[in-house]
Amino acid sequence: MPILYSFRRCPYAIRARLALAAAGWRPDRDLELREVALAAKPMELLEVSTGGTVPVLVTAAAAVLTESLDIMRWALERADPHGWLVGWQGPDQRRMQALIEENDGPFKHHLDRHRYPDRYAAAELSVDHRGESLAILRGWNDRLRAGGWLLGSQPSLADWALLPFVRQFGLTEPAGWAAGAGLEALQGWLDRYVASRALATVMESPWGQRRCWQSPRWIYHLALADDWSAARAKGVYGVSTCGLSVEQVGFLHASYAHQIAATHRRFLAEAGPLKLLVLDPQQLQAGGLPVRSEPAPGSGELFPHVYGALPVEMVLRVEAYP
Repeated sequence: MPILYSFRRCPYAIRARLALAAAGWRPDRDLELREVALAAKPMELLEVSTGGTVPVLVTAAAAVLTESLDIMRWALERADPHGWLVGWQGPDQRRMQALIEENDGPFKHHLDRHRYPDRYAAAELSVDHRGESLAILRGWNDRLRAGGWLLGSQPSLADWALLPFVRQFGLTEPAGWAAGAGLEALQGWLDRYVASRALATVMESPWGQRRCWQSPRWIYHLALADDWSAARAKGVYGVSTCGLSVEQVGFLHASYAHQIAATHRRFLAEAGPLKLLVLDPQQLQAGGLPVRSEPAPGSGELFPHVYGALPVEMVLRVEAYP
């Protein structure tokens, strides 16, 4: 199946999911959706996208689409039951493209600096990025008065490509957005989107995953939440499993991705709050912690064992489990 690398809250990934869902695709039936953590990107993603940005679609023919708009067009060229692209003539198509370019260019530039000022140098913040964003939004607001959508009386690709970013602007300062004068048409347009079944669909399972995809190239350890809290204070996690230390057992028990659920059921289902520690075996080896695949006692099934206590900075990601 095609593989979609996504991040639930990313506006680029949202609009790609919107188009795929509108075209009739569904995770687990038509494609494999892999939710990623931007702070711990799996090697599988980095191998197909050097920038590691999302969304990325790897088609069944192994073509790699790394731009959200390309993914939207790819999906709609295969099925466009709502007419996001079909039926729009040359002049409207050019207006559609111009609106998307304005969103992806100047509006996104100002939105990022307004929303995340701590990420930018002081020189970049000398501009009134909120004011520049609002100037663009007022232009879009004027377009909407004619028919409720950017190009008239029905939604087009431009509407669905812009809406996730306008939503992000509104979420930056909800009170200011709600009270903004001269944006009434745009506010109504956004309200319809926020309340729409289309957005709800792609923000909830199976489209909007709240747990990251578990790469088979990584290994995993289930830790008691209290043990992990203590390890963070000390800087080292030294519990092998089930209350036994690494010193007592000789290694830290871990699981491959496909073994996590069974390990939980068998040993830790009644153990209380748990954290899933995500580990990169190559990083562990490079840091002086050997990782060996060895059989569990009484069975031929191989599990990864980490020989040594685990510095907390070598943990890629920590998630609540289950």
